[in-house]
Formats: sequence, C-alpha cells, structure tokens
Amino acid sequence: MQRHEVEAVFDKSASGYDRQWSKLAPLREALHLLIAALLSDLPDGTRVLCVGAGTGAELIDLALRHPSWTFTAVEPSVPMLDVCRRKAEECGVASRCVFHAGYLDSLPATEPFDAATALLVSQFILDRAARSDFFRGIGARLRPGGWLVSSDLAADTGAAAYRSLLEVWWRVMRAADASPEGMDRMRAAYERDVAILPPEEVAAIVASGGFETPVRFFQSGLIHSWFARRSAPDLLPG
Repeated sequence: MQRHEVEAVFDKSASGYDRQWSKLAPLREALHLLIAALLSDLPDGTRVLCVGAGTGAELIDLALRHPSWTFTAVEPSVPMLDVCRRKAEECGVASRCVFHAGYLDSLPATEPFDAATALLVSQFILDRAARSDFFRGIGARLRPGGWLVSSDLAADTGAAAYRSLLEVWWRVMRAADASPEGMDRMRAAYERDVAILPPEEVAAIVASGGFETPVRFFQSGLIHSWFARRSAPDLLPG
C-alpha cells in the first residue's frame, strides 16, 4: 500500500475511529499497562516521540501518568491528528505536545528523544528495506540507549496454526461490530496491504534499524509488541 493510500484509509475513518474500535479497548489497555511499566523509570522531563500517533491513545495514556513529560505526535493523516489534538486539549495535556502532520522524515530536527512509540505502523510498509529504514529513522531521533516500543500484526502465515489463529482474530473483529463490508476489506488488506511476517522476522527488521535485540513483551491475537534500546551512534537528521 502506497503512502497516499494509507493516508486515505485513515482520513476516511478518523471521525469514528475510536468509536469503531471501542469494544477492543481491553486489548489496547493491556498493552498500555505494560508500556507504562516499561517506561516508568524514565525521569521528569522525558521527551517521547509517537510515530503514527493516530488518535493519540498511547500519547494520552502516558501524558496523564507523567505530568512533566513532553510529546511529539507524528501522523500523516490530518483528520486523525486533529482527533489526537482535540483529545489532548480535552485531557489538559496539549500544552506539552507538538503535533506534526506528516511523516518522520519531514519532522524538523530536534533534541534527541528519550523514548519512541510506533504502534501498528510498520506493518503497512511492504518493502523490507524500507521497513528497516523506518526504524533507522526512529533510532536517529533517539538518544543512545533511548527506548523504542513497537507493535505490529505478526504471524508465520505459512504455518498450520495461522489459519486457526486468524479465524479467532476474525471472531474478535466481528465482536467489535465490524460490518460485513468492513470484514471483507480487512480480509483483502491482510492479503495485499499488510506485511504480516513471522515475529522473529519483525524483530530482526527492528534490530537492523540500529537497535539492540528486541524483546517481545506482549501478544494479543495477531498483535505482537517489542521493546528495544537504540544502539547505533547515528547522527540526528538535519
């Protein structure tokens, strides 16, 4: 899926995105609980980069837990970013946020970040070299030793167990009130527009972007999450 196609999908769904997936909130909240624990020792003044911030779920959660932290939300879909900004204003955290409409490569140079999140983002990059570059771009924005938290749909699609797991996943999607048309679109997207790779391959791609060996710390259905620390001494862009 090309960049403009991904943007168009999220532009169209932005206004009802949170409502559409509200029944899957327990999955999101479990992940957020673990992310909060992972980053809990970071000091006051921590700077967090949220890549593909969407409607701001992880940003809001971390901002409410840590009143001294600041956040930069990077999101190419302007309608999604508008929702993120509105939610941040409603929660009283917008003054600690920078909202960047675009991709990471167009974000102006800043001081290094202490942590970054990229949740359900890199799966839309079908080319493996480009996917590695995506993580390398995040690493270049982090201080040495800075934390990355990443999650993506992942599975060995050639394994017999995948079909069984996928059927359970579709049941979860139906329970979230996805329409028959929406289910058809998701099935087609999983076949054509989402790079669902074995978890070990996703971890290797993250590491190739300049990170220490990623640690898988969460799985819920097809969603897998990793944390890793920046190891490469690359200079910041710009």
